[in-house]
Amino acid sequence: MNVDRRRRLLARLRALDSCAVSDALDSLGLPPAITGLSPISVPKRISGPAVTVKLGRGKPTGGSVRHLGTAAIEAANTGDIVVVEHSSGVDCAGWGGVLTVGARMRGIEGVIIDGPARDIDEARELGFPVYCRCATSRTARGRVFEQDYGCPVTIADVVVKPGDIALADASGVAFVPQARMDDVVRRAERITERERLMVEALRQGDPITEVVGRDYENMLDKL
Repeated sequence: MNVDRRRRLLARLRALDSCAVSDALDSLGLPPAITGLSPISVPKRISGPAVTVKLGRGKPTGGSVRHLGTAAIEAANTGDIVVVEHSSGVDCAGWGGVLTVGARMRGIEGVIIDGPARDIDEARELGFPVYCRCATSRTARGRVFEQDYGCPVTIADVVVKPGDIALADASGVAFVPQARMDDVVRRAERITERERLMVEALRQGDPITEVVGRDYENMLDKL
């Protein structure tokens, strides 16, 4: 896919919500949106290419290592989203205030963490979106370390590759594979339009039982 076409698809995707994108993914047999990753700093919808980070339990072996997330921030472009696999079960932050400042300065759109994050007040003051499982004050030091970045990660049960498109809002977090952007965007736009027409019918006085019963169950057919 050439750069201009990808840019246009990203712009169209940014106009959609996670519900329409999740329905489109469902209709294509792809993993739908993930439940339980909430915006805990600012309630801002975000979308953009994923820059991935994979965390592991315990301490690294060998010499000195970089602080988790720093290499991904340096590798990111304006509008990217940092996506962190932090599903080891260790109760500690996979993201914090210094990373938020660095990401904000880099023009990163936000962060999605499959686990806890901290320094949420600081992220809120900076207007930086943090999507995660919960907040914590516990440091990552001695508890988890960065295994790799720019690699495939697993968020809940969805495998996310670098460059896949992340979209997050208050309803959930969806990941769109790069190779399926065209299909997903086109279907999500059609779903959004069908729902708009349903709402319009309601406002014109059609009974909700008729509108929903007539259209909703079959709205993913023939997209």
